[in-house]
Amino acid sequence: MKFKIILATFLFLQSLLPAQAKDESQSKMNWFGDAKLGVFIHWGIYSVNGIAESWAFFNNYISHENYMKQLSGFSAKNYQPQNWVELIQKSGAKYAVITTRHHDGVSLWDSKADRAITTVKDAAAQKDVLSPFVSAIKKTGLKTGLYYSLPDWSHPYYDIETRIKKRYDLKSEPKRWSNFIRYYQTQLSELSKKYQPDLIWFDGDWEHNAHDWKSQETLSLLQEYNPNIIINSRLNHLGDYATPEQGIPVLAPPSAYWELCYTMNDSWGYQPYDVHYKSPNMIVRTLTDVVSMGGNLLIDIGPKEDGSIPEPQVAILENLGRWTKKYSQGIYGTQRGIPAENYWGKSALSKDKKQLFLFLEEKKSNVRLRGIASKIQSVNAVDDASQHLPFTQDKEGRVVIDVTKVKMDPDATVLVLNFDEALKVQTASKNINTTLAEVLQNKNTESGIYTIVQQLHLGNNLLENTGLSQDGEVPKMQLSGKENPEIMDWVRKNAEVLYDGGKGMPNGHYYGKSALSKDKQTLYLFVEGQPTGPIALKGLKNSISRIRIVGEGTMLTHDIYNKLYWSPIPGIVYVDVPKDRLDAHITVLAILLDKPIELYREQNGAIESNL
Repeated sequence: MKFKIILATFLFLQSLLPAQAKDESQSKMNWFGDAKLGVFIHWGIYSVNGIAESWAFFNNYISHENYMKQLSGFSAKNYQPQNWVELIQKSGAKYAVITTRHHDGVSLWDSKADRAITTVKDAAAQKDVLSPFVSAIKKTGLKTGLYYSLPDWSHPYYDIETRIKKRYDLKSEPKRWSNFIRYYQTQLSELSKKYQPDLIWFDGDWEHNAHDWKSQETLSLLQEYNPNIIINSRLNHLGDYATPEQGIPVLAPPSAYWELCYTMNDSWGYQPYDVHYKSPNMIVRTLTDVVSMGGNLLIDIGPKEDGSIPEPQVAILENLGRWTKKYSQGIYGTQRGIPAENYWGKSALSKDKKQLFLFLEEKKSNVRLRGIASKIQSVNAVDDASQHLPFTQDKEGRVVIDVTKVKMDPDATVLVLNFDEALKVQTASKNINTTLAEVLQNKNTESGIYTIVQQLHLGNNLLENTGLSQDGEVPKMQLSGKENPEIMDWVRKNAEVLYDGGKGMPNGHYYGKSALSKDKQTLYLFVEGQPTGPIALKGLKNSISRIRIVGEGTMLTHDIYNKLYWSPIPGIVYVDVPKDRLDAHITVLAILLDKPIELYREQNGAIESNL
C-alpha cells in the first residue's frame, strides 16, 4: 500500500510539471535509458579481510576498532585503473558506478570535509585511488557514476553508530546533526567539482526522512554543479530512476527508467570464500531479462585490496563483452518488449517499434508468436542479416518462425523481426479452432504437442476427462487409429500432467509455459528444445521438496541465487536439465512444493537491513 501511495503521488507530481520540464527530464535520461548495461564497483577497506562492507561492524560481527584496522592493509599496490576501464569497456557497459564512500566512512579521494577518513592520510595506500579511475573512464566516453552513502557510521557527527548503539538523538542535539549535514554536503560538493559526474548513486536514505537529510537541499546543491545530474531513487524518492536490488523483478517496475543492481556471487565487496558465482551464461540471461523489461543491469565487481579483480569476475565481464558486441543492435537503445500473451519469451523493441528483437535461450525448431497485427517483412538473426528465416503469419496474427538453420549462441541468440510500420499487437485469443481429435491427428508433431501445452497453460486441458489415465493408459480414450504416434507417445509419457494439470503460473515467473496440479502443490514446467543453461524460476516463495522429469523419473538438483535471508523477496531458482534426458519435443519437469504454491509479485526495492 505504501508503495502504491508513493507511486501515485509521484505520477501526480509529474503531471503538474510543465511540458518543457518534462522534455528536459526525458532528454537528460536518454543516455541512461539507452545504456542497458553498467558496472558497479564496490572497493574499500573491507576487501582486506574479505568481510561485509560496513555491515560487519554495524551488526557487531566485528568491533569497529578491528574493522578499521583494515586501513593498514589497504595497499592498492596492484591497482591499475586503466585496466579496469578497459575491462569495463570490453564488457559492453556504457557507464560505471564506483563507491566513493560506503557506510564505514572511508573516502577513496582526498576529502577535506571535517573529520573525514580517507585513503590518502589514513590507509596504507597513502593515495587518492578515486581520481585516476575517474580520469581514465572520462577519456573513453563512458558515463561516470559515483556511489555515495548518506550515512557514515564512523563519523562522530552521525547519530547512528551500530545496530544497537546510537551516539545521540537528533532532537536533543540539532547542532551536531547540522554539522553532519554540512560534512556530507561538503563531500558531495567536492565530488561534483572534482569529477563532474553524470550520475550520483545514493544509498542509505532509509535511516532518516527527507526533512532530516535535507534531501531537497542536497538535490539542488548537485544541480548547481550539473543541471543534468541523474540520481537514483535513494534520496527519499527524489531520484530519476528506480533501483531494485539483487532480485530480478517478476514484473517490469512501473518507473519509466530503472536499474537492477546485481552481484555476481552473493557479496558486493571482495570475499574470498564466497565462491557461489553465477555462471557467465546466467549473467547474460539476466541481462536479457532486464532488457526485455526495459531496464538496465548494473553488474557488480569487488576488487581485492591490492586493486586486482578476481578471475571469475573478469571471465563474466569478458563473456558479457563477447555477447553484447555480437548482438548490440538488439540491446542498446531498445525499449520494453511485447506482452507475454503475444510471446512466451524475452523480447525488446527498437525505439520506432519497427523492429522486434527476440531472445532465444534454447535450441528448438520453431519460434511462435500470437496477436502480431502488423505484417512481418523479414526475419533474421541479428548477427547474420543475410540469412532470411522462413516464417508464416496468418490472419489471426499467429506467427511461426523456422529456426532450424540458425547457428545458436551458447548463451542467447537474438532474432529480429522487421516491420514497415510501428508494431501493433492485439489480444491473443485463448480459444483454438480445432478439436482434440484434430490435434492428436496433426501430422506436424511439434505443432500438435505445442497446442496441447499452450492450451493447458491457459487453463484449457484438452485431455481432461477423455479417458486418459494418470499412468498413461489410453484404453478408455475414443481414438480413431489415425492419431500421430509421436504425439500419442508424448501424451502417454506425460499423462501425469495431462490428467491432473490445470492453468499455469501468471506471467513473469518463468519464460515458458507451466501448469499446476489440482492441489496447487506440484508445479509443472514445460521446457522447449535444448536450453543453453539452467532454466530460471523467479518469485517462488515455497521451498522445493524435489524436482523430477515427468514420465521417466530422473531426479534433478537445483540451486538458489540472490536469496537474502533477511528479505521476503525469494531468490532465483535455477534447475539444470541434463541434455541426454531432454525430450525430443517438450520436456516436462514436476516441482513438488512444501505447500500450495505462493508467488511473490511485489516490486523489489533497496535492502535496508543486513543482519
